[in-house]
Amino acid sequence: MSDLFSDAASQRAAAFAPLAQRLRPRTLDEFVGQAHVLGEESALRRAIAEDRVRSSIFHGPPGTGKTTLARIVAASTGAAFEELSAVSATVKDVREVLARARERLGASGRRTILFLDEIHRFNKAQQDALLPAVEEGLVTLVGATTENPYYEVNSALMSRVQIYELEALTDEETAVVVRRGLAELGAEASDEIVGLIARRAGGDARSALNIVELASETARGPITEAHVEDAARKRPVVYDKASDAHYDFTSAFIKSMRGSDPDASVYYLAAMLEGGEDARFIARRMIVLASEDIGNADPQALVVAVAAAQAVEHVGLPEARLNLAQAAIYLALAPKSNASYRAIDEAIADVRERGTVEPPMSLRDGSWYGRQLGKGEGYVYPHDDPSGFEVDYLPDELKGRRYYRPGGGDGGTKT
Repeated sequence: MSDLFSDAASQRAAAFAPLAQRLRPRTLDEFVGQAHVLGEESALRRAIAEDRVRSSIFHGPPGTGKTTLARIVAASTGAAFEELSAVSATVKDVREVLARARERLGASGRRTILFLDEIHRFNKAQQDALLPAVEEGLVTLVGATTENPYYEVNSALMSRVQIYELEALTDEETAVVVRRGLAELGAEASDEIVGLIARRAGGDARSALNIVELASETARGPITEAHVEDAARKRPVVYDKASDAHYDFTSAFIKSMRGSDPDASVYYLAAMLEGGEDARFIARRMIVLASEDIGNADPQALVVAVAAAQAVEHVGLPEARLNLAQAAIYLALAPKSNASYRAIDEAIADVRERGTVEPPMSLRDGSWYGRQLGKGEGYVYPHDDPSGFEVDYLPDELKGRRYYRPGGGDGGTKT
């Protein structure tokens, strides 16, 4: 009886399912976006069509079609389809799936595809339990994750799967999804409103359909901007301080300041702050950039960056955003030189290769105790004898070496 009730519940649940669930694409022709991996002649599309998909991991932002693509693979294959969620599955669950797969293969020769949602949530022991089955081909693993699998999935498993990165939908692609949702609900919206919904969704098809569904429920006629703004309470800020976004936005922020683009610098700063990034971390990165990429082309840059960091400590957010923005713009517009950065790196390389070569005797401690050993003898005091400014002070083995090579403002070149 429990199976009968479960079947009935599943049928009734479909009627109450969210619009995004009801409109989930069932074929590649219905799938929107990801042309870079699903183009007409792409390897993945042909593999799906010819039922020879190998173990794969789909990763990308929410609402880009990872789970949908896995279900399309399941619908197009003659293999058995098993599904687990890494959020709730245990090692025991994995072993039971593998046991069924082995029995199925032995009894009928039928392959098994295992879809593992949120694969990044699997710990090392769980991933290790999968490894032999994937290696020997007992199951074809299809994983889905919003996280970078190179961080979250162990290297042994990674070496046995194909990685496909799905990208956030463009506004044009999201608009296609929005119009499908409107048609399903019998709702109306102008092209401008469709575009607004697409922008508010931030490349997330699921979010777009949720906005359409909620806006249509409150509209008594065509959907207006007010309905969309009311439905789209969650802004499309896709940022996770412990994930790819942290590294990607930090990298973009640094490179924008290094490349003297104040507008991009402020944008990435805003994205990090709105995403909840630690303002102290941002300030630390700006202090590093002030010496690494500006240096003596504008020594004031380091002063400004340190002042911004102090402002963060004394003022705190949200007001400290002003101090950070001022500093970011200053750093972006400052003349650029990496001469100091190159100098210390090359000097460290020599120290590591040669060890700490002792300084010449004339430069060593000239106190009474040192002089008893001949230290300090022959030192030329530059303020008394200008020839002291012409001396090569490096150790004898390194004389003639040049670490600091100025040019431009300090003048290093903008790099």
